[in-house]
Amino acid sequence: IAEGYGFMEIVLPVIEKSSVYTEKAGSEILSQMYVFNDRGGRELCLRPEGTATCQLLADERLKYEKNVKLFYVTNCYRYENPQAGRYRELCQFGVEILNPTMDYNKYLQVMAEEMVKTVTDKYELNESVKRGLAYYTTEGFEIACPELGAQKQVCGGGTYKQGIGFALGVDRLLLLKNV
Repeated sequence: IAEGYGFMEIVLPVIEKSSVYTEKAGSEILSQMYVFNDRGGRELCLRPEGTATCQLLADERLKYEKNVKLFYVTNCYRYENPQAGRYRELCQFGVEILNPTMDYNKYLQVMAEEMVKTVTDKYELNESVKRGLAYYTTEGFEIACPELGAQKQVCGGGTYKQGIGFALGVDRLLLLKNV
């Protein structure tokens, strides 16, 4: 589906400087990260999500390119209390449009809904929700599947300084197959 919308796949690193996330997502994400020092004394982390790395690309490597459409499928690591639908290692599918020249919000909502419909027809789209990470500049959107119970959010997205995107929780979507 992502390729049909003109997105190219990107492979994200598993280990990043922890500052990539604290500078982009805010210090509140520190409590969700696995942080450690390498032999050189640099503070690193296991990647907790993909958007901050894509923002770094937009800042450092792609700042003069417009409407760069990327997607990734990657494992992420969060310091969580494991429970149904909430894991320490999770699989995230994400799309990002870096340095957009127009409003892609509705475009991405339609794309996200198309992807969720491949798994279920029972979902709720909230087009105006306050996203939890500091890098979001406007209200975003979420897709929830009520049959999953407390961990019902399967997709979240929104606009940030360098772009707009969304991520799907692959693990939660797979749980829908068993509901």
